[in-house]
Amino acid sequence: MFVDKAIIKVKAGNGGDGAVSFHREKYVAAGGPDGGDGGRGGSIVFQPDDGMNTLSDFRYQRKYTAPNGGNGAANRCFGRGGEDCIIKVPRGTLIYDNETGRLMADMSGDEPFVAAKGGRGGWGNSHFATATRQVPRFSKPGVPGEEYELRLELKLLADVGLVGFPNVGKSTLISVVSEAKPEIANYHFTTITPVLGVVRPLPGVSFVMADIPGVIEGASEGVGLGHAFLRHVERCRLLVHVVDVAGSEGRDPLADFDTINEELEKFNPELASRPMIVAGNKCDLATDEQLATFEAAMKERGYEYFPLMAPIAHGTDELAKRCAALLSQLPPIRRFEAEPEVLPTVEELRDRSVQITNRDGVYFVEAQWLFRVMRGIRFDDPDGLQYFERVLQGAGVIDALIAAGCHEGDTVSIYDFEFDFVE
Repeated sequence: MFVDKAIIKVKAGNGGDGAVSFHREKYVAAGGPDGGDGGRGGSIVFQPDDGMNTLSDFRYQRKYTAPNGGNGAANRCFGRGGEDCIIKVPRGTLIYDNETGRLMADMSGDEPFVAAKGGRGGWGNSHFATATRQVPRFSKPGVPGEEYELRLELKLLADVGLVGFPNVGKSTLISVVSEAKPEIANYHFTTITPVLGVVRPLPGVSFVMADIPGVIEGASEGVGLGHAFLRHVERCRLLVHVVDVAGSEGRDPLADFDTINEELEKFNPELASRPMIVAGNKCDLATDEQLATFEAAMKERGYEYFPLMAPIAHGTDELAKRCAALLSQLPPIRRFEAEPEVLPTVEELRDRSVQITNRDGVYFVEAQWLFRVMRGIRFDDPDGLQYFERVLQGAGVIDALIAAGCHEGDTVSIYDFEFDFVE
């Protein structure tokens, strides 16, 4: 079954906890703290796979969790890092944050995408030894791994998209010009899933053609099958509009042509400006008057027109070669740009609760909302640091630290960020 939408939950592994340990060895006096750091948790990584063409696997598994990092140990031994969880998706899959609707990645290239980063391992007590704190009996817990509810949407990667009413001969056309073998029958909605085929009109020249099923009047509003598959047209660089010029089902070919174009524009106005070739199929069933009228109408509207009899491959070679010529002049298949994460305003974070723990003069601050905010901050950027300072002030974290007894020069630790407190 073809599935081009899925919602899944992903959870990266938590970082391992740092260890509390003191060196004990014969003839070694005052060995000191030697607790090792925890290991980093595994990340959730998406990888495009050309062997997949549907999201049906995600109907059965909807939750993916990466392993946690191992805890630190004595003798400054680091914990083992958790293995990344690799999730394979069809090339062309878009990954959205389902909570905010933000586009996180377009899996059209070869590079993997880290959707949820594993938590950093906590520091062992060896990091907290100072001249005045020589026996730190505490360590730092691991940072939680990121977690998201993701929406996956597949937009097929095809150079040429065939659009048109059902039963106009799109499946026959793609079966003639490529190696694709779609089901062909004389009834509506024979094709209920997109069909891809590689067309080779000339030696060394090839492109991918897609038969987009079920586009009818009202498709952009969810009528028929079209609403489910119109998104696959968005990737196509060139559209071939297949029309039954004979009106063999009692419809007007020109009205059909206008109806489909209106549905494409309603779904995405950008599609109205996409290059389009018109293929008039079933010419053997049309009268000379019908053929002349439709061809004249297409030329008047500025479209290139190719008469076809797809079952006997009449006119199909010329159409395929013209598609290849136009594609050589068009930009590559569209890739969607990922959207940056929008950080909340200070007002939105006001009066959020935090948990503060004092361990030998180190103040540990924990709050799930604060961890989410820190995911989107670049601490090596001055603007990012200023924003974080405003968050701590505006959300009441600084006041909470003062209330907990934090003074000038004390160490404050917020997950994997540490600083000296300044009043």
